[in-house]
Amino acid sequence: MLNRLRQGIIYIFGKYDGEKDEVVKKILSEDEFKIFDTMMEYDKVHSFRLLNFVKENEILKDDILYWKLALLHDSGKGETTFLKRMKKVVIGDRKLEGHTENAYEKLKKINKELAQLCRIHHDKSNDVKMREFQKLDDK
Repeated sequence: MLNRLRQGIIYIFGKYDGEKDEVVKKILSEDEFKIFDTMMEYDKVHSFRLLNFVKENEILKDDILYWKLALLHDSGKGETTFLKRMKKVVIGDRKLEGHTENAYEKLKKINKELAQLCRIHHDKSNDVKMREFQKLDDK
């Protein structure tokens, strides 16, 4: 619950500094960056924060694919309001549940492996890296 409260505060007060785009552009391909650039400000803040967690994580820090996943895992959310996000947390919301498939569709022709990871990033997994990523995503 504390993590959800923290995420809500970040949603309300977090600002994405465009200067961070220089870091992001060094990680993502041009086509991947175009997708990142269309994300809502909150999703960029959350994704950049997650990128930093991934870079510091002993299991994930050397895996560039997980750096990209951190930045693009929520790219399928589109224009989602704070109220819709809260509804998802409290009672569920089918539209947001589809964000993993939406991200997959956006990325499948650009980077199939990344697209697949986006598609499954909320699924129960036996993969050590994915489980570690999911823990960081929930912070």
